[in-house]
Amino acid sequence: MDFRSYMNDNIVFFDGGIGSILQKKDLLPPGEYSENLYFTNPDALLDIHRGYYDAGCNVVSTCTFRANALNFPEEKVSEIIRTAVHYVKRALMESTGRQEKFIALETGPLGKLLRPYGDLAFEDAVAMYAQIVRVGADCGVDLFSIETMNDCLESKAALLAVKENSDLPVLVSNTYGEDGKLMTGASPAAMAAMLEGMGVDMIGANCALGPKQMAPVIDELLRCASVPVFMKPNAGLPRSVNGHPVYSVTPEEYADEVIRQIKAGVRMAGGCCGTDPDYLKLMISKAVNLKPVPLVKKDSTVISSYTKAIEIGYEPLLIGERINPTGSKKIRQALRSADINVVVNEGLSQEEQGAAVIDVNVGLPDINEPAVLKEIIPELQSVSSLPLQIDTADPAAMEAALRCYNGKPLINSVSGKAESMAAVFPLAKKYGGVIVALTLDENGIPGTAEGRLAIAEKILRSASEYGIDKKDILFDPLAMTVSTNSSAALTVLDTLRLIKEKTGCKTSLGISNISYGLPDRDAVNAAFFAVALTTGLDAAIINPGSYEIMKSYYAYRVIKGLDFLCSDYMAFCSGHRPAEKTAALQNMSEASLGRAIIRGLKDQAGLLAEAALKAGTDPLILVREEIIPALDAVGQGYEERTVFLPQLLMSADAAGCAFEAVKRKISGKGTPHTECTFVLATVRGDLHDIGKNIVRLLLENYGFNVIDLGIDVPPEKILAAVKEHRAPLTGLSALMTTSIPAMEETILLLRREAPWCRIVVGGAVMNQECANEIGADHYAKDAMETVRYAERIIRLNTPD
Repeated sequence: MDFRSYMNDNIVFFDGGIGSILQKKDLLPPGEYSENLYFTNPDALLDIHRGYYDAGCNVVSTCTFRANALNFPEEKVSEIIRTAVHYVKRALMESTGRQEKFIALETGPLGKLLRPYGDLAFEDAVAMYAQIVRVGADCGVDLFSIETMNDCLESKAALLAVKENSDLPVLVSNTYGEDGKLMTGASPAAMAAMLEGMGVDMIGANCALGPKQMAPVIDELLRCASVPVFMKPNAGLPRSVNGHPVYSVTPEEYADEVIRQIKAGVRMAGGCCGTDPDYLKLMISKAVNLKPVPLVKKDSTVISSYTKAIEIGYEPLLIGERINPTGSKKIRQALRSADINVVVNEGLSQEEQGAAVIDVNVGLPDINEPAVLKEIIPELQSVSSLPLQIDTADPAAMEAALRCYNGKPLINSVSGKAESMAAVFPLAKKYGGVIVALTLDENGIPGTAEGRLAIAEKILRSASEYGIDKKDILFDPLAMTVSTNSSAALTVLDTLRLIKEKTGCKTSLGISNISYGLPDRDAVNAAFFAVALTTGLDAAIINPGSYEIMKSYYAYRVIKGLDFLCSDYMAFCSGHRPAEKTAALQNMSEASLGRAIIRGLKDQAGLLAEAALKAGTDPLILVREEIIPALDAVGQGYEERTVFLPQLLMSADAAGCAFEAVKRKISGKGTPHTECTFVLATVRGDLHDIGKNIVRLLLENYGFNVIDLGIDVPPEKILAAVKEHRAPLTGLSALMTTSIPAMEETILLLRREAPWCRIVVGGAVMNQECANEIGADHYAKDAMETVRYAERIIRLNTPD
């Protein structure tokens, strides 16, 4: 039986941890990669694989989590995968259980952030995952398991690689923090929207959390996902005992909590760090009489950015229309001169004015539209967490934008023309998105509501043939100007009613078309918008800078009971737009250095800092009163989880540009804390540097002298750097559970040879208890906490 058929009708049991078992048995020395054991001690891995099959697991995965071209030469990656599949196949043949058995090729994060937050190009990531997929498919695996993914965009790259190089089933599992979000900010609903839109077979969560702590994430996935949901928690939080990680959740506790989730709808369960065949055997025995909860199709129309999902239909969705060269000379000039900053600033202004989605249209006859969209989409997403509407009539440009988009966008648009549907629907099916469908075809725009409904129904039939559900189609009945046709508005309103009644689909309109050729257009637009909302309009393309439009919007929300205690309406009337805007931004002009840093506008921050210095501002005053307060505001938002990692990184980059201007001005006079050296390293045996690089970036922007030793650093090298620079602070990072012994070894060496140095530790596998066990001075849950701790130490060591 193939895996897809089996998972449709059965509860599926996955295997559990590998590295933690090897550590417990002293088979994985500090600094050793578990993948290498296929060549140095294959029996150890064979025994673990066979043990999971014998415990009753249906799916056993290869030990290839780190087998990628960033960690090994390409030819070695292929060799590892082929050898790993060989031993899992052998384990399957030698196992005793009579259950259906499958082999999964496991892959994890590459270890670097993708652009624009890191230095790894999206297509390079896709290519690396594609190599893994092709080798695995050639070896005869049954499915692909993409696990422990902590970034939305990298999850997309890995899934895209599978879909483009194989037709095998694919599971994607993300790693969520205690706040229920990925490291880069995505909610479970946002991940479900994007991954389901791209055709994932199963979605879930693994690592970082124990089964009880993971429950809220799983509950949200079950609420919003139509595909099967799975979970692979850790056996609780680790602590170090005699150099080994020990986990807090017993097999009995683990099994009971996972069984509770299976009864709630989880269709596949396994384990991660700290679990072993005994955990899985007990869990499977308790599930022997359980039947899978039937899947329930969710009919929600959902779009997403890299952090959040927005359900269309709950309340009016405002789509900002101002990034469009047709109606804006400023945007035309910016596009022709390749001034991306103008476009990005326009998007941010619309966000601050209250838009929930930003429409992006760069269609000019004299530019390379695919190339421009490919540049603008990531830049805009790097500073705004709003979903985008990709607005183009060029299929090549549409694909370029969809490919690099981080989330599930609105796609504007398709029409009832056969050529349009044939071009757009395959792209929407491959990349995911909610399609805006225009009620026109080869015969133009019908003059009646019934004629436009007929086109809508034709579009739905065609979309169904491509496997696109009607929940992912938003109909635009096309508002035409009333200045030349007095019944134009009534026809549109009638069409809105019919589409809602006959198809059940959501609707969208470009509001401003209605008033073309008339004076005081805002008044006409606002009146039409208000009537359309009462007729069933779900989304409107508007100018959020229009007072009349926004007044209608906030008043409508009051009348519909969507504005608790009328607070948003009163804020609007008092002159404050209740948009997603930090308190620090409320009183800042668009030309302020603080705003540029908070918004992550690198070029603008550098130029504004230079201008302030040329105008006579003292460099250190600029640092103390502009740069650091802006960074602190972003840092506070990050700590409160109103700002997420990508925004933090872009703000740090912007502050870095401002700092460069300061450094050039003072020419060696020093900035705050430059006398303090902070040594950073990812410990021996760990190849991940994302967390460490984030810490480095923030520390540098707060004026620390950072010595970054890189990844896989032995204790002796860390000690040498601490001694050479007489560093008062050292930061040690680890992502893998198997790296904890190397971290403890490093701390012991520093304690003995450099007792003056304070040691702060962090990483996905760390927690306060583990930090205490291995003798660290401080556990930092994130990069900002490292900065805060370093500043406290400096204050303690600095005389008044």
